[in-house]
Amino acid sequence: MDNQYYYYNGNDGQGKVPSENYEAGANNAGFSSNSAYNSQGGAYNAQGSYANNGGYNTQAGYTAPTRVRRRKKTPKWVLALSLGLVFGLSAGIIFQGVNILSDQLLPKSAEESEATTESTSGTLTEEEKNVTKTTLTTGDATVVTSDVSGIVKEVMPSIVSITNMSVQQIQSFFGGAQEYEAESMGSGIIIGENSDEYLVVTNQHVIAGYKTLSVTFIDGQSIEANLKGADAAKDIAVVAVPKASVPQETKDAISVATLGDSDALQVGEPAIAIGNALGYGQSVTVGIISALNREVDGYDAKLIQTDAAINYGNSGGALLNVKGQVIGINSVKVAASAVEGMGYAIPMSDVSEIITNLMNAKTRTKVAEEERGYIGISGVDVSDETAELYNMPTGVYVSMVSEGGAAASAGLTKGTIITKLDGVTIDTLSTLQEQLTYYKAGEVVSLTVQVPTANGEYEEQVVELTLGARAQ
Repeated sequence: MDNQYYYYNGNDGQGKVPSENYEAGANNAGFSSNSAYNSQGGAYNAQGSYANNGGYNTQAGYTAPTRVRRRKKTPKWVLALSLGLVFGLSAGIIFQGVNILSDQLLPKSAEESEATTESTSGTLTEEEKNVTKTTLTTGDATVVTSDVSGIVKEVMPSIVSITNMSVQQIQSFFGGAQEYEAESMGSGIIIGENSDEYLVVTNQHVIAGYKTLSVTFIDGQSIEANLKGADAAKDIAVVAVPKASVPQETKDAISVATLGDSDALQVGEPAIAIGNALGYGQSVTVGIISALNREVDGYDAKLIQTDAAINYGNSGGALLNVKGQVIGINSVKVAASAVEGMGYAIPMSDVSEIITNLMNAKTRTKVAEEERGYIGISGVDVSDETAELYNMPTGVYVSMVSEGGAAASAGLTKGTIITKLDGVTIDTLSTLQEQLTYYKAGEVVSLTVQVPTANGEYEEQVVELTLGARAQ
């Protein structure tokens, strides 16, 4: 079939195509020499029908075949993803429907019901059910009132003011000493009475160095008082007011305070302080117990700390609990520019035994100087620092014993340390001298002393001693 051509138009000569491009097939007959596209003996019409005019197309001319675009195939991963989404959505709907039907038709246990109620995100898994729930701790509401007027009204008749008239010496410009009377104020608490006296407890520093003492009761009546006894180491003193000197109206107005248990105190509980602040008369301040067992320089005791205002003049006054019971004796205020709201009181339970002993002691008045009794020693203080350094008890160290004096007659020797006089703690030489101002020569006193032993320790002894007159 070399150089053979087939014509593609019914009008010969319009065009020819090389035979290698169109090959006559046995079945489809190919292009005939008369330009008819013969297939099964007929011409193919562009409209899809057979024509009898023997030409391709009804116009016997050639029309280019219409190009049919193939659709692009969808990628397999897109199909897989689509099928997965459809399957997941269908499964979720079916699963949720089953759950709803089971909730409606099947009964639940109590635990499952509780878990369902607590959950906000649907049915709990086993892992979620085993998680311990954290809850808030709540309590019943309580009412706290700051109105203490009822307590104050009940306790105030047992609180007194104390005036200390003393003689002070000052050095003059020309070198001499001048004496003048000084007045100081404090507070006290009526803690008892006997057939002859009303007994008032206060701080020892309130009555220290007094020439005369006077007690002013709630109705303003002032009566002269005498000292029953004092313990300087504990800063405690008890004074007595003769009932014979107290008018009946005053007796009707006053009362004896009720004591509380300071050992039962808790930090944070309310506290009420009553006293003669700044000497203006009785006043009331309110706060809380800030701390317990506080140590303060100069006090041989652990104190109660409170933020209830304790000012000068409050010393010896009452610190109360919410029951109106006396739990402490107001004693000291920290005065510093960097400190606010720090006052201290002596715990009542710690000094109750001392107070009882002082209440039952003989009421004493100061003796004229020419009548006073003397022990007959020279001594020095054993302070807390010295006692700790040399392993010695605190008190008055006897540095010399006067020959023929009361101490020598009682067998006291150098090196002995005096710690008590008639049960009153002696911590300094000035305390010992102050106590002796209430004793006349010839009176018998009881001295508690610490005597050194051969092994360097001290042994406590009680010595009865008859006071002597001052050496001429």
